[in-house]
Amino acid sequence: MIPGGGQPNMQQLLQQAQKMQQDLQQAQEELARTEVEGQAGGGLVKATVTGAGELRALRIDPKAVDPEDTETLADLVVAAVQAANENAQALQQQKLGPLAQGLGGGGIPGLPF
Repeated sequence: MIPGGGQPNMQQLLQQAQKMQQDLQQAQEELARTEVEGQAGGGLVKATVTGAGELRALRIDPKAVDPEDTETLADLVVAAVQAANENAQALQQQKLGPLAQGLGGGGIPGLPF
């Protein structure tokens, strides 16, 4: 039962929605600044992405470069980028998950969780 005649306090609801929107925007900005790394081949290839999934750097150890076998190098690059993106998604869930739960637990459309 809602006190006060059954009408929710619209001003209070709007303030809560604005705060949640600000918190979400702040978390997204923090994700864009935070970098995470993924690696493959025992560290021969390392990829760095932001928490938002933007590829920032790719480091390839010279030992991984074999002109006769570029396919393996390509596989290592793909695996390192995928590992970095998985780490970014875990960071997204850590940062944005509590905010999504605050929105009723149904998640936020367009976010990967």
